[in-house]
Amino acid sequence: MREIFDAELAQLGEDLVAMAEKVDTAIAAAGRALATTDLPLAESVIADDEAIDALNRDLDERCVMLLARQQPVATDLRVLVSGLRIASTLERMGDLARHVAEVARRCYPQPAVPEHVTELVTSMGASAERVADRTVRLLATRDLAVADAIERDDDLLDELHTASFAALLGGTWPGTAQQAVDLTLLARYYERFGDHGVSVARRIRYLVTGEG
Repeated sequence: MREIFDAELAQLGEDLVAMAEKVDTAIAAAGRALATTDLPLAESVIADDEAIDALNRDLDERCVMLLARQQPVATDLRVLVSGLRIASTLERMGDLARHVAEVARRCYPQPAVPEHVTELVTSMGASAERVADRTVRLLATRDLAVADAIERDDDLLDELHTASFAALLGGTWPGTAQQAVDLTLLARYYERFGDHGVSVARRIRYLVTGEG
């Protein structure tokens, strides 16, 4: 019975990595769609979010079933509860990637990002992609140095989020009102993506060290 339970826990870990890989693909593709005004790519990100949602539902059901059937304690309980929370967080990260793609789709055929803030938005996208890539590695390895790197990436996203306010409120905004709204939304989506990456990092830190 214990061997079966251990195999189910291992499968849970593998499925969290697979879910994180889908999020990684989604945020990278959403950024490309935004940068290149690629409507088919944006629509594929939006459609593929359902696969992330389905994985979350499946993981949720299996974690609840294991909690009910095995009544785990100590480390096993931490693993299952953390699995539930991480899956939910990854699902939200997938939603944020979809939101970025939806901005690209809504603005098509015009670019969503005015030229004078392209570098800023590109930097936000690159930082979010690093968060996603490192989240995959963290879930696969539980390397706390990777968790530290995710927190640093989130700090940069916070700084870029603040910089977006400066671009909007500096009194020299040359874009349209809609572009101002889109920049506000994109900055918020990317900033929240980083926050969710930190949530995963701290959950893994708790699993490894037992400290919150």
